[in-house]
Amino acid sequence: MNNIINSPKGYDLLHNPFLNRGTAFTLRERTSNGIEGLLPPIVDTLELQIARIHLQLDSLDNDLQKYLVLSDLQTRNEVLFYAVIMADPATFMPLVYTPTVGEACQKFDHYFRAARGLYIPITAKGRIKEIMSNWPHQDIRFIVVTDGERILGLGDLGVNGMGIPVGKLALYTGVAGVPPHLTLPIMLDVGTNNKKYLQDPLYLGLHELRVRGTDYDEFIDEFVQAVQSLYPKCCIQWEDFANINAVPILERYREKICTYNDDIQGTAAMALAGISASLRITGQKLTEQRFLFMGAGSAGTGIAELISQAMVLEGLTIEEAQGRCWLFDVNGLLEKSRTDIASFQLAFTHTHTPCTSFVEAITSIKPTAILGVSGVPKLFNQQVIETMAKINFRPIIFPLSNPTSQSECTAEEAYRWSNGAVIFASGSPFAPVEINGNQFVPSQGNNVYIFPAMGMAVLVTEASLITQAMFIIAAQAVAEQVTQKQLDSGVIYPPQSQILETSLLTATKIATYIFDQGFARAQRPANIEQHIRSIAYQPKYLTLC
Repeated sequence: MNNIINSPKGYDLLHNPFLNRGTAFTLRERTSNGIEGLLPPIVDTLELQIARIHLQLDSLDNDLQKYLVLSDLQTRNEVLFYAVIMADPATFMPLVYTPTVGEACQKFDHYFRAARGLYIPITAKGRIKEIMSNWPHQDIRFIVVTDGERILGLGDLGVNGMGIPVGKLALYTGVAGVPPHLTLPIMLDVGTNNKKYLQDPLYLGLHELRVRGTDYDEFIDEFVQAVQSLYPKCCIQWEDFANINAVPILERYREKICTYNDDIQGTAAMALAGISASLRITGQKLTEQRFLFMGAGSAGTGIAELISQAMVLEGLTIEEAQGRCWLFDVNGLLEKSRTDIASFQLAFTHTHTPCTSFVEAITSIKPTAILGVSGVPKLFNQQVIETMAKINFRPIIFPLSNPTSQSECTAEEAYRWSNGAVIFASGSPFAPVEINGNQFVPSQGNNVYIFPAMGMAVLVTEASLITQAMFIIAAQAVAEQVTQKQLDSGVIYPPQSQILETSLLTATKIATYIFDQGFARAQRPANIEQHIRSIAYQPKYLTLC
């Protein structure tokens, strides 16, 4: 039954995105709330409103235009926005997030229409709590925050990167049922080193070079303290920070507050889920695998770290597990003779002769899987794919860089150059591929399988911390939901059309672990899954007085 609530009246009601029903206001509600005559006389159902949005979107042939239509809808009628998304998540996730959000961020300042979330510039240092107090909701459970320095594989987009926190939190709700009023997207504006934006009068961020060092660290610390003070049950998700900040920030706070970095930990769990499902196809054990990463940043090391910890659970020592993970960057294979190794890369820097050719590294190391987290397109060329196929009967190849334009290879290239032998997953979606009469359906290894479910688990448990083990649980839960029929067709992630069900089951597994391990601050319900389903957001209009 819908709750009956007091609401603003008249014109203000029609401009409140949380309460606005648009043409679905009943005649009685129009009379009692002073909006009679402000709308066409016919009363729509929610289903008719969804159909009208579909009609509008179908008339457009550009995904960015569709993104903007949906963005406008979110700012004026939140229930209808989520009703559209949740009715057909496989269609709309690529429009509200990757890959379309990449182009939307690049053009954010030129297409800006309405503010959403909070913008906190470093010039407001010392007043962060005051600024955050302007947000209208008092019980915030999830903040996705970025400083815009490493947006997807597109680099420093400054405040234009705000599309990422907005999109991520839309997916918290759309694919896992986290109530939207509990979420808050935040942009920390510390400047930008993007010369194009600094010279653009339409750029909406600080026209200053990025702040580094002590001032930056103090700014971040003040932000964290403000969140803890205003929203003590809030989880902070760090998003698209450059490696030089992402790794230290996570290490500084991960054992003190409820927080995680999706680029590091969410990506790792997503990759581990795909690998676990892939091994159901090959019939091999995780501890028998060797992994080579194209890209040695926080995403690559994050995946390697989680894989290593999962191997430890299957019997290896941590040193043995780390020895099965290798990194390759712009300067070649990470090996002991190099002098440019960062501290977070050391565990995966092994003894080996210097090597600057990725194909040579494959030939020498003989990996069973290669994973692309470089942000650079086309690095998995024909020679790379053919070499992997020569070494492995079923090579595992994951070009995970986003958006589609930055993918290390396309699905068609991977299938064609491996003669269909590849087990494939990419960060952005690719269409089915037909080779010699055989159709291959590419899997999308999207973090959407992990972070919304983690959010729902944290919501129901009020977890005090988020640990690496929770991400292993999440990965295992996702992999377990892939059916044998799907595996037989080469698909290694659950269908996105069923993403809400996947997320709720994954959240149940994570929440059970959180309660079992004593990380919960909430009272344990008698039936965790049932409780999660009972609090999951449903896009239904509230009844107004």
